[in-house]
Amino acid sequence: MTANPVEVPLIRRNDPLASIMAAAGQYNNWGRWGEGDVLGTLNFIDAGKRIEAAALVTSGEAFSLSQPFDTNGPQKGWRRRTNPVHTMTDTGVDAERGNQGFPHGFGGADDVIAMPLQCSTQWDGLGHIFDRGKAWNGRAAGDVVTSEGDLVTGIETAAAKIVTRGVLLDVGRVLGVDGELPDGFAITPEHLEQTIQAQGSSSEVRRGDIVIIRTGHYSRVRREGWGDYAGGSAPGLSFTTAPWLHASEIAGIATDTWGFEVRPNEFEGAFQPLHQVAIPNLGLFLGEMWDPDALAEACALDGRYEFMLTAAPLPITGAVGSPVNPIAVR
Repeated sequence: MTANPVEVPLIRRNDPLASIMAAAGQYNNWGRWGEGDVLGTLNFIDAGKRIEAAALVTSGEAFSLSQPFDTNGPQKGWRRRTNPVHTMTDTGVDAERGNQGFPHGFGGADDVIAMPLQCSTQWDGLGHIFDRGKAWNGRAAGDVVTSEGDLVTGIETAAAKIVTRGVLLDVGRVLGVDGELPDGFAITPEHLEQTIQAQGSSSEVRRGDIVIIRTGHYSRVRREGWGDYAGGSAPGLSFTTAPWLHASEIAGIATDTWGFEVRPNEFEGAFQPLHQVAIPNLGLFLGEMWDPDALAEACALDGRYEFMLTAAPLPITGAVGSPVNPIAVR
């Protein structure tokens, strides 16, 4: 059943901390799955949920929801985030010249890549964001993430968990102009419900789902170039969606934008306040820089907005985020 919006936290534009504290206290899952929990809202995905998801596959169409991983990416070096650097260590030229040292004409190619884990399509893990020194489930941030990595909720803990029902909410198509929301558009719970109503029953949001929000921002980037995509103004989730995210009991949520929430943020002097509530307090997995455009076209054609979604992070020990190639199968 689609969660109805409940009372939203007051946005005090010149006092973000007061709103963050109120939302963190009211929309909080600490202890819900025990003191030792490392999965947060991924606990909503169980065997029954995966069986439900598998039953949604009728046509066998598959869509990758990943942006490219290459040097022509969105990153500009903010906080040492760069685009991937792909280097060949063995090539066909080497094979032709016979200088690889293999017998009987055998040749091959090898390569290596260097990149931040959150430079393109990715998951934010539970160790990625802290709230006033606390990590997910109320743990001290310094006890969770050290120079050795995330010692408790490393992304490897989610390696086999993210297979579930996916739902696309194409807010850009429903509320935007030519399928795109303008930069700075704050998506509220009312906008989410309006989109669900417009799309029909297949976009009803249920416990354990992963919701994919299409704003159209990446469509604009594809047409006009990266600009300041990574870190600049963008449409995104309003801080007022915190109660909706909590009440809906979704396992995760992803957008086609760099920062998931609306930018500029809705408070003076704030930085990503919805992250500060959603990750360490709700235990919610956030996906960023996903590419839902081809999937959105298919969904619009037949009016079916639900699908099986697999979105496994790389099991990088101790990582606080991971690249991902999400696959939607209809």
